[in-house]
Amino acid sequence: MTYRIRAFAEALYLNAPVRAVLPRQQPQKLTTRSPLATLKRVSGRLTRFLHGRDKSEASPRRLLVVDDEQSICFSMSEYFTHHGFTVDTASEVEQAERLIGTTKYEVVIQDLRLGTAKNPDGLDMIRLVHQHSPDTRIVVLTAYGSSEVESEARALGADAFLRKPQPLSQVAQVVRGLIESPRRWAAPHA
Repeated sequence: MTYRIRAFAEALYLNAPVRAVLPRQQPQKLTTRSPLATLKRVSGRLTRFLHGRDKSEASPRRLLVVDDEQSICFSMSEYFTHHGFTVDTASEVEQAERLIGTTKYEVVIQDLRLGTAKNPDGLDMIRLVHQHSPDTRIVVLTAYGSSEVESEARALGADAFLRKPQPLSQVAQVVRGLIESPRRWAAPHA
């Protein structure tokens, strides 16, 4: 369901300031809220209603994006943050190793190649993730994939293998599917 803010505001008659009664102890005092403040308050309640949960009920899910392209890290961080995730990004192997060692992630989205090296560092990253957290789901998102590399990545424990470029909505659909479905096999501890 997508509503335009203007139509939503008009439907709630927010063109004029809204008067709200303060706490019950002082019913005679009134305050005026701006239309924008009222819209923010109402849209927050509407979001919680439509998604069936309050923000205080569940902690945000943690996601790590490992890619040497800053634009990909930024766009994925913005997109997934907007969809309720807490997102960390890493553009180098060492940075990713530090984050994986200190934080438990539900999902890691990673490229196979970081930097100009011909060696697919991402395969080592899959091993590292499963050593620290066997329950973490791994999505490989790469432009350098072949069927042999995909087979090797899956054998090491990658849950999904996507080729770049990929729409963010499709990546998010894969991530949601992985989170909602149980793992079918134990991750390797190699």
